[in-house]
Amino acid sequence: MSFLDLAQARYSCRQLTDKAVEPEKIQRILQATIAAPTAKNLQPYTIWQIQSAEAMAKLKQTTKFTFGAPVAFVIGAKKDGAFVRPFDNKNFADIDAAIVATHLMLAVADEGLGTTWVGWFDAPKLQELFPEMQDYELIAIFPVGYPAESAKPAVMHEKRREISEAVVEL
Repeated sequence: MSFLDLAQARYSCRQLTDKAVEPEKIQRILQATIAAPTAKNLQPYTIWQIQSAEAMAKLKQTTKFTFGAPVAFVIGAKKDGAFVRPFDNKNFADIDAAIVATHLMLAVADEGLGTTWVGWFDAPKLQELFPEMQDYELIAIFPVGYPAESAKPAVMHEKRREISEAVVEL
């Protein structure tokens, strides 16, 4: 599949089965994820793999959007050590983590799995339940699994602005 085909086929999957995801697929997803570029290659992010029943139960205390996934990933950004643009002091930690998250989402789709970017979660509670996340800005949760037979893109999935509306040539 070409990258364009993958980008267009990927959708926010909100119906997952509880079928276990093979370790080799998780490994390839993580390899693609850490290949993401970051500002000055400082890599100020951490990816937490949530997979045990105990860890998934904790995660479910912070969001209702796990969709029955057998595994989830949380991505966090650490401002200390991230590139800071000198002209306006913009810290790139959250941008770097968002790039990493996008790589993860696309890698999941490339493996024939489903996920969605979950931003609706109680970050302070997540940090309380997982103290290793304390010093991070938590960017997103990605529940990952095999799409259910009834899973399909949302109605608005294919609604996109025209290139002529989104791009300004200077």
